[in-house]
Amino acid sequence: MSTTHVFIVDINTFKYHLEYLFAGTGAKDNFVDFNNNTQTSLHPITENNLVSMIADLCRVRKDDFVIFYLQKEKNKVWEGKFYGIFQIKDDFPFLDNNDDDQFLKNELEKSLTFRTLIQPYEVYAEGVSEWEALDEIKDIQSPFKMLWSLIYRKLKGNRGNTMITIYESERLFELLRDKNNRQTLSGNKYTFDIQSQKIIASDTIYNYTGRKTRLDILPRLINKYPKPPETHLQAYIVQNIGKNTNPSLDSCLLNNLGFEWMGNEVSCGVGMQKIDIMLSLNIPNNRIIVPIELKAVEATEDNIIQVKRYVNWLEQYYIPNININITSDIQPVLISKTISDKNSAKYRDIVESFKIFNQTNNRCLPLKYIEYHLDNSNLLFEAINYDL
Repeated sequence: MSTTHVFIVDINTFKYHLEYLFAGTGAKDNFVDFNNNTQTSLHPITENNLVSMIADLCRVRKDDFVIFYLQKEKNKVWEGKFYGIFQIKDDFPFLDNNDDDQFLKNELEKSLTFRTLIQPYEVYAEGVSEWEALDEIKDIQSPFKMLWSLIYRKLKGNRGNTMITIYESERLFELLRDKNNRQTLSGNKYTFDIQSQKIIASDTIYNYTGRKTRLDILPRLINKYPKPPETHLQAYIVQNIGKNTNPSLDSCLLNNLGFEWMGNEVSCGVGMQKIDIMLSLNIPNNRIIVPIELKAVEATEDNIIQVKRYVNWLEQYYIPNININITSDIQPVLISKTISDKNSAKYRDIVESFKIFNQTNNRCLPLKYIEYHLDNSNLLFEAINYDL
């Protein structure tokens, strides 16, 4: 299984997503001037918001799945619906900046700055309503079976590109299949019929010919070092993990394993709690769930509080939905900037908090502590043995 990403569309943009086979999110009226660049003219809040969108897009990988959510719109779409199923076409999402040359900008009637190409997987005509997916609970035996990723998104009203868990993907896929009596559309060209509100086959060939600028947040991250925002660090890790572009990162987090699922800003409660990055590593008859707490600055004793909440949520809502024939372990991870003085009282207090966590949370694996630092324009990661 791969990660499934839900892209939010409206009645106008959905047609062009289907015809030109791409998915994207917008940046309103902003021009991204910090891509592969150390400087920006943007306000820090605006920059961080855009970097968060970059992180959302950069988590997509080739063969990941895509579902579109068509928003409710007065006098046009009377209830929101989920449509699919598509797949990510390649490993390289891209930037098409907000200017007069942005591909399909006039047709879309908005700027979709961050994009990825898609291809058909199982394409169904009928969509599944939001009520059917989120509110119909007659077949739900336990609260943890509900599609919490989408419920959280609805409650918080943000993220134009939201990942959902493996279990949630399987459930949503089955809802789409049942809704359409498992009858997929033929061919590989599609459009959207507004009257019937169905995806339909098309005879017209539309070629995607827009710009595909490679995204690179590292120069801007380096410029803001030694105090980069966590958004930038998150975007860098999500983009590069598992791609052999940063061996130290892969070595620390993957242990020579591949991951079957990845999420960022993973909501884990009706409050504001979010797991910065989460991985699911798959090995024969075992699955390792890796919740990662990111700190762009040096670690503190308080960081362990968030990690504990992540572990508790995973035990209650995530692991119960995993195949019962597969053993699941939780490997909590804390990533922070290098603490140079390992003999300081501060470091000793932090290590003590780690050891107390390990002693009182024996249902998960011991906390893995990773530090990062900049070395000649390279971001290096190192797993620290704090038991010494």
